[in-house]
Amino acid sequence: MTKGYSLVQDLKSLINNQKYSDIEILCENRQKVYGSRAILAARSEVFDRLLYNGMKESYEKQISFPKINFSVMKIILEFIYTGSIREELVTKDNIIETFYAADYFQLQILKDFIIKIIKNTLKENCIENYVPELLSKRVKLMPLSENDNLLNCLVEIVALMSLNPFKIDQLSIAAFQYLLSHTHENEIPFVTPEYEVFRYSAIPAAKQVSNDAYKTHMERLPTL
Repeated sequence: MTKGYSLVQDLKSLINNQKYSDIEILCENRQKVYGSRAILAARSEVFDRLLYNGMKESYEKQISFPKINFSVMKIILEFIYTGSIREELVTKDNIIETFYAADYFQLQILKDFIIKIIKNTLKENCIENYVPELLSKRVKLMPLSENDNLLNCLVEIVALMSLNPFKIDQLSIAAFQYLLSHTHENEIPFVTPEYEVFRYSAIPAAKQVSNDAYKTHMERLPTL
């Protein structure tokens, strides 16, 4: 496309473009993304403080974020440069990391967009829904907090979905424990019948003991 016809397309062409960059962003495993100081600072208070603080970072050609992977940083840059992201870029494999990267860079609109994507999964078939996996991943990766909007969103969604259709290992034991305690303490509606809660608790525990115990419990604890 010829330059000058679309501001969004022109800005998108600058993403990770070495020719027009003046800062190198080092991600996890020292993978490199190219950026523009002025655009980054104008769109994120965090980048502004890091790149124009009068300290050594203001003059260095590199800035490092070793806990953010390459694909997530590219999503962050696309949002910073264009004000939006393509929904297909956010997958179950990177959505948790993208949310917390957006939180780190204080990109509230991007955080809201990710929450919306997660809530839209309720419209999908429950068997294919990946929210329980996201809850398991979230519980594993970071400390638990009552003030975490993403964590609360995941809990509320899983609580409204029957556990019966899920694979037994789709929701980790730690995530299941947090789900039960959080919904009980905050009186969040929980649709799964008590028997299925017991079954979902017993079978993963049996699996940790042995395969024989797992098979026995699967046979003797049929679904409703």
